[in-house]
Amino acid sequence: MNIARQGISFMVIGGCLVVADWAVFVMLTALGWPPPMANIAGRIVGALLGFWANGRITFASALGRHRFIRFAVVWTILTLLSTWLVTIVVIYLGLQMAWLAKPLVEGGLAILSFIMSRHWVYR
Repeated sequence: MNIARQGISFMVIGGCLVVADWAVFVMLTALGWPPPMANIAGRIVGALLGFWANGRITFASALGRHRFIRFAVVWTILTLLSTWLVTIVVIYLGLQMAWLAKPLVEGGLAILSFIMSRHWVYR
């Protein structure tokens, strides 16, 4: 597959996933959930949609157990990093700044996610 086509597809799908993740995070924290738990919940929503969409559309692969396990490993690592970064923003700058920072955090992590997905998860 052409890396440019994969990159564009990954960005379009990823943009939709970031919006869903962010909306869950904002809604849950506004309802009083602790930011780390709300971040994980938002990322779970994104993961449920992202594994299938990127596997089928972006990387045109057959999905299976071994790919899901690889996806879960990458997702766990990136979720720990995302949760740590968002929590740092909450501690030092407040919840509203975390609402603004979360899409930036996820956008930065998307670069790592694309590389790991292309070269390991959906290979």
